[in-house]
This record gives sequence, C-alpha cells and structure tokens, in this order.
Amino acid sequence: MEVFDRISIEEVSKKDMLMILKALEYTGENARIPAFFSLKNSLLKQLCALAESTEDEFLEYLEK
Repeated sequence: MEVFDRISIEEVSKKDMLMILKALEYTGENARIPAFFSLKNSLLKQLCALAESTEDEFLEYLEK
C-alpha cells in the first residue's frame, strides 16, 4: 500500500462538502475536541482561497 502525506478532493458535491463542514463543527462542539474545529477551519480557508471568496460567501454558495 502506498503512503500518502496529503490527499486532494477533486469532485465532491456542494451538498456533501457542506455536510462535511457542518459535521466537523457539530462534532467539535459536542465532543469538545479542538482538532475538529481546526480541520473545519482549515478546509474552509483553503476552499475560500480557491473560490476567491469570503467564508460567508462560500458557505452561502454551498447552501444554494
């Protein structure tokens, strides 16, 4: 088996990405594990950079 340091996601639906982000936030809040918040924020920051948008704009886009 090959070892990967990084994995890229090329084709994830808007609905699935929103669900992933919300699940990370929910789990971070309810399990009180900061790593989940950190991962959610990191993913969101990278997606916003790719889309050249703010976090609010990007989340609104995913919700449409």
